[in-house]
Amino acid sequence: MDIARYIDHAVLKPEMKQNEVIKAILEGIHYSARTVCVRPCDIDLALELCKGSQTEVSCVLAFPHGNVPSEVKAFEASQYVKKGVQEIDMVANYSYIRSGLWDLVLKDIRAVTDITKKSGVVLKVIFETCTLNEEEIRKTTEICIEAGADFVKTSTGFHNGGATEEAVRAMLDAAKGRIKVKASGGIRDIKTAKHYIDLGCERLGVGYSTTPVLVKGEGQSKSAY
Repeated sequence: MDIARYIDHAVLKPEMKQNEVIKAILEGIHYSARTVCVRPCDIDLALELCKGSQTEVSCVLAFPHGNVPSEVKAFEASQYVKKGVQEIDMVANYSYIRSGLWDLVLKDIRAVTDITKKSGVVLKVIFETCTLNEEEIRKTTEICIEAGADFVKTSTGFHNGGATEEAVRAMLDAAKGRIKVKASGGIRDIKTAKHYIDLGCERLGVGYSTTPVLVKGEGQSKSAY
């Protein structure tokens, strides 16, 4: 197992200075992470640094709360696609999910898949599963499939909980191979990372300081992500 090729190397702390961002992105490239997942303001920088490497660029959208209007999400997606990102991690409106407003949840995700699908950009939809029950997780997974998203993802890493086995199993069971699953948040050691991969996750979201720990297969990261 080449663990690095499962890793979305998150460089998302809002207070990071540019020299810190550069250092973190370069570390992701050094360890051949699948992507560096960056703040929208760092897309151009990340694309330049990742040129010629195995590491692609993903960015977050409507992060971390997911409650901007769908039209704003669509505009964001169009701008990031134009810049040249290969993947986008958007936050679903989990307030709508918790309210059972399923038509609005579908509309919100479709506003972005309408942009990403025709551009060949991978879309991952974040639920913030720590705020949801199992039924809501399963239903949202079905809606993401209907909307044409490529991945469902557990967490932003900025709420009060990250990935859990229960949430991941609910996603995988609802997905039935029709959509990929990304576990994100709270993955700080190789044992946990391998467990989620063994369950069926095809991507892991980890903080930039955790990537070396996973690739080297030793110790435990102190990352808060």
